[in-house]
Amino acid sequence: MSNWTKQELVAYILLYAANCNLDIDNHEKNVILSKVDMQTFQRVHDEFDKDNDYQSLQKIISALEEKHYSKVELDTLFDDIKRLFLSDGNYDVMEHNLYSYLKKILS
Repeated sequence: MSNWTKQELVAYILLYAANCNLDIDNHEKNVILSKVDMQTFQRVHDEFDKDNDYQSLQKIISALEEKHYSKVELDTLFDDIKRLFLSDGNYDVMEHNLYSYLKKILS
């Protein structure tokens, strides 16, 4: 999806993060739905399902550059990712590693 809105981009990034342990649970889905409406979630989820990991990262990096995210917006995004990971009460090693990786490549 080119020309994503910022809401669509946030939904895609949160879906990518939630999928790091190959399972998006209801807690994580609720966090994403607190950021976007159901139609946006479903549209972005359909696209996400078609992409492999490499494609997802390329789309995220390109979209963040295109949208010229500020440091404050990136900080908010990483707060949202952390909230997503903590939503099920279990911040596991894969989530921690993905958080660190995303912080490194996106900041």
